[in-house]
Amino acid sequence: MNTLKNFGLGIASLLIMVISVQSSFAQTFSVKTARSNLKIEGTSNIHDWEIEAEDFQGTLSAEFQEGQLTKINNLEFSVVAESLKSGKGAMDKNTYKALNTDKHKKITYSMTKVNNIDCTSNANCIVTTSGYLTIAGIKNPVNITFNAQANDSKVVLSGNETIKMSEYKIDAPTAMFGTITTGDEVKINFQTTFSK
Repeated sequence: MNTLKNFGLGIASLLIMVISVQSSFAQTFSVKTARSNLKIEGTSNIHDWEIEAEDFQGTLSAEFQEGQLTKINNLEFSVVAESLKSGKGAMDKNTYKALNTDKHKKITYSMTKVNNIDCTSNANCIVTTSGYLTIAGIKNPVNITFNAQANDSKVVLSGNETIKMSEYKIDAPTAMFGTITTGDEVKINFQTTFSK
């Protein structure tokens, strides 16, 4: 009788272990462009400006425990440089020239490390990361903090990052024979939806 009882307990323990291990397996998500947006905002000596990305890709690998985000193993994101559109053809042309899009087709972010995940609830977390941002062929280290709304079927990352174009050896675009000049500092605002 004890042997049968011990056997039953052993099977139950094994099932619990298997379920626990399965629940922490890494899951892979891909960017859904239609439910995402990325906008770059800047200034000039005339007026503020903005330009929006229309084509981007990305993947994210994450782990969950009981529906809560516990770990991000990998995060890669890229924007097709010539998909940046302002609604003004001349501005777009100057932007592509400044980014040297003939040679550098994409702007990319690659995460190297998660420094902290702080979840205020099962669905809402603040994630601090380190990684590399590559623009116009220049690769620089960056620390980015994401707001993450996550469950085991979808992860939405949002936030912003301010950079200087000069840090990426980009000559700030100009127009009207140099009478309109843009500021060196730009702000990247994003909300990206990753799902299975």
